[in-house]
Amino acid sequence: MPQPVAFVIMARYPNVGMVKTRLGRSIGAERACLVYQAFLRDLEDRFGRKSRALIWAFHPPESNFPSLVAAGTRCVPQAGQDLGERMHGCFRLLQAEGFDKVILIGADVPHVQEQWLDEAEAALDGSDVVLGPTDDGGYYLIAMREPHDVFTGVEMSTPRVLAETLAKAAAARLRVHLVPPTFDVDDAGDLARLRELLATGGCEPRLPHTARLLKSWDGKKG
Repeated sequence: MPQPVAFVIMARYPNVGMVKTRLGRSIGAERACLVYQAFLRDLEDRFGRKSRALIWAFHPPESNFPSLVAAGTRCVPQAGQDLGERMHGCFRLLQAEGFDKVILIGADVPHVQEQWLDEAEAALDGSDVVLGPTDDGGYYLIAMREPHDVFTGVEMSTPRVLAETLAKAAAARLRVHLVPPTFDVDDAGDLARLRELLATGGCEPRLPHTARLLKSWDGKKG
């Protein structure tokens, strides 16, 4: 009997200088790490008690990431040489366990909307692959019922990721559905955009950990 939908958040252990490095070049590595930690807390608060099974897929595998989230929350180490291989591995693992649908996002989209996740889940009834495009040419969400390889040969973290993934899906005759686009927080401009959403009420839920951190920096130098 199929298990509930698996909702996977790909995350790194928040070591200073090892997360959000592009953002760190603008605001400093320590602040970038604090931002990332706030994202993790907000995501856990949002999704830790939902009907979908929340699973954190963490990197590096030897880190003590499980200590950062609530006791009992499932955490699995990412396995693979690059991000594409590690994502593919998550799909293979969870679908082998019997999950009927797997939805995967990154930890740098704490503002992901519930309705986009609902749309992705529903779309899998008639599609093989669901993608959530980002403004920089990548994607913030990928969902599948089967572990199709739309990863091998796709160079991650480039403006070509979405286009190359769509091309691989088309070559394999896979049906693709796109959910609404958004941005992931990679640099200072993205963080300013998120700050604006929080300040104007354009982001629901409110992401209290992130909002509190950003507000604490208002008027401070450095």
